[in-house]
Amino acid sequence: MQFARAQTKHLRVPPRKARLVADLIRGLKVEEATVQLNFCQQKTGRLLQKTLDSAVANAEMRLNVQRRDLIVKEVRVDAGPVLKRAKSKNKGGRVPVMKRTSHFTVVVAAEEGR
Repeated sequence: MQFARAQTKHLRVPPRKARLVADLIRGLKVEEATVQLNFCQQKTGRLLQKTLDSAVANAEMRLNVQRRDLIVKEVRVDAGPVLKRAKSKNKGGRVPVMKRTSHFTVVVAAEEGR
């Protein structure tokens, strides 16, 4: 099986929220996944769309297949580094604020039988 992948790192989106959008497109044809991401209201949809487009471009160049013949084989959202900040509270206290980041990996493959 031929496949191509694309990776985007250090995105300022919490992995937990990003996985909700990633579950929408896992296993779909690329054209259907694009429609799903276009109508997704979350910031993650826009960012995941860029990664998917990059994976499709890699497949078109390296594998010489067309966009309509590709399926989304794998979508992985991994945790990236956490930016640790603090917010001041009363009586000289502080509360930690964890700004989480994500790494996206999208793998597209040619459909079976094509």
